[in-house]
Amino acid sequence: MKTELEELVEFLHHGNTPIRQIACENLVGFSTAQPEIFKRHQLLPIRDLKLLVLDYTPIASNALTILVNLSADEEILDNLASDDAFLENLLFKVTSNKEQNADSFSMLFANLGKSEKMKRILTLKRRVPESVSNSAHAIDQLMDCFVKGADGSLNKHANYDYLSYLFADLSKSEEGRAYFTTRQDYDGVVPVTKLTVFTEHDSTIRRKGVASTIKNVAFEIPFHPTLFSEEEANLLPYLLLPIMGPEEFSEEEAADMLPDLQLLPPDKKRDSDNSIIVTHLETLLLLTTTREGRDKMRSINVYPIVRECHLRVDNDDVQEACDRLVQVLMRDEEGEGKPIALPEQDEDQKVVELF
Repeated sequence: MKTELEELVEFLHHGNTPIRQIACENLVGFSTAQPEIFKRHQLLPIRDLKLLVLDYTPIASNALTILVNLSADEEILDNLASDDAFLENLLFKVTSNKEQNADSFSMLFANLGKSEKMKRILTLKRRVPESVSNSAHAIDQLMDCFVKGADGSLNKHANYDYLSYLFADLSKSEEGRAYFTTRQDYDGVVPVTKLTVFTEHDSTIRRKGVASTIKNVAFEIPFHPTLFSEEEANLLPYLLLPIMGPEEFSEEEAADMLPDLQLLPPDKKRDSDNSIIVTHLETLLLLTTTREGRDKMRSINVYPIVRECHLRVDNDDVQEACDRLVQVLMRDEEGEGKPIALPEQDEDQKVVELF
């Protein structure tokens, strides 16, 4: 004999709209408490939910919430990510500038990014959503939603912040990094350069996803000169500003810093999320992989900025990340004799003594 919960799940494909709506509303909690109920009959409830995201807005909203919760399950994630028709439905919805559930669709995209099968979105071509993008590539369309929708001007119902998590996962792969570091034909812009301006955005979600994407891109060592170039990515100020607070530097220290980092207002605040600060510090460390990178950061006096971050952020992970970066910046280069002088210490002191 069926339980009430099993009967409720079966109502997901009921022909009566109010009944489907009631079923969805009441099943949201069970998507975290008893997710296995949605895996009955070879994932039949999942098939129902994939159709319900196209239903009336209230039903679609609850169906999306359920799928977001359930996508933590590997079997369900694989089912969702491998369904081409479902992927097209998601793209259709998220690129509609009138879609009320666009942020929920973005959240589901963020979770689907955990599947290797989502790499196909990097090469997928589809119809051009003219109100959003003029590219036929799905990944360009999502990027345009993310960039243009940041302030709510693209879709008054959405900000698309969660797409940054999708970008972060895609950039973990070689194919993903190739996309983010390649100038696109449709707008002549290198995608990662569209993201850097969001490192100080109000949304923690957006900042976190963007920071992780930039860090992953920094694994592409041949791309470092583009990241450093002031005429191209000009990445360094976007990494350093979030780790800086209102502290003042000596004239000598400030003189060599990037112009954007000098004379900051007294109300300047460091990023409130320590994990984001750690990510930026790890990106800076990746950029020291080459001698060019180390010399660049020494020439613009990155060390005092990291020193102040270490002193003022009471967090073990942040302080450890600061330590690692400083050890690289202040060590002597192999075969070049004595260590580089610290800004506020004698040349024969070790940087670890400062901390």
